Amino acid sequence: MEDNSTLIITILILYAIGSVIYRYYLPRIKGAIGEYNIARRLKKLNKKKYKVFNDIYLKIDGESTQIDHLVVSVYGIFVIETKNYDGWIHGSEQSAYWTQSFYKNKTKFRNPIKQNWAHIYFLKNILANFGYLKYHSIIVFVGKAKLKNVYSNIPVIYGNEILKTIKKNKTVVLTLPEVEEITTQLCAFIIRDKQEKKEHKNYVKRNIQERKRNIRKSICPNCKGTLVLRKGKYGKFYGCENFPKCKFSKKIN
Repeated sequence: MEDNSTLIITILILYAIGSVIYRYYLPRIKGAIGEYNIARRLKKLNKKKYKVFNDIYLKIDGESTQIDHLVVSVYGIFVIETKNYDGWIHGSEQSAYWTQSFYKNKTKFRNPIKQNWAHIYFLKNILANFGYLKYHSIIVFVGKAKLKNVYSNIPVIYGNEILKTIKKNKTVVLTLPEVEEITTQLCAFIIRDKQEKKEHKNYVKRNIQERKRNIRKSICPNCKGTLVLRKGKYGKFYGCENFPKCKFSKKIN
């Protein structure tokens, strides 16, 4: 009996450990694999025309952000958000959340386009002294995800399309010396200390919680304006009172 009890306890402990790994570490592992996939492809860009940053943490005025991939070139700045998902992906540019579905099972995740907008706003703050810069937002899905119902003017693509998407931009907006200057300035704001990176992750968690609280109180999480009920092409939704300056919106479930 004692042997059986020990075996059951061991199985329960292993199950608990496996559950923790699945819930907390598997998403991080998948995310890292997805980012590595794209970083490997970005290496093929012409190094004279394109300066590539992968998985960088930036900090300014006490605030920080993490960007999966950043490419500075004579054709502008490419800000790339990478997602490693399975299943079918549904979402629109203005939605607060997108949906990942497996048959009848559905999981919501934050709209990656809006995530990338936040990254671009952060970069504009860091590079404010350069005046007008052309930013290209790109959302990349790797893994086995299928983009079934995605409505967006921003490129939402598969991993094998990343180089083609970048290279189709042919309008030169920066000189090579300007690219070097921007690259140097960005390097000055990159966080390299592990403790500061950990603090950023905690900051993100707190920020997500605060956004959810604000939305529940009908407060815009972006500009703190009031969320008002509106009616659009796809039905009723809550939008920021400061539209079009602020484009935050949330569908009514």
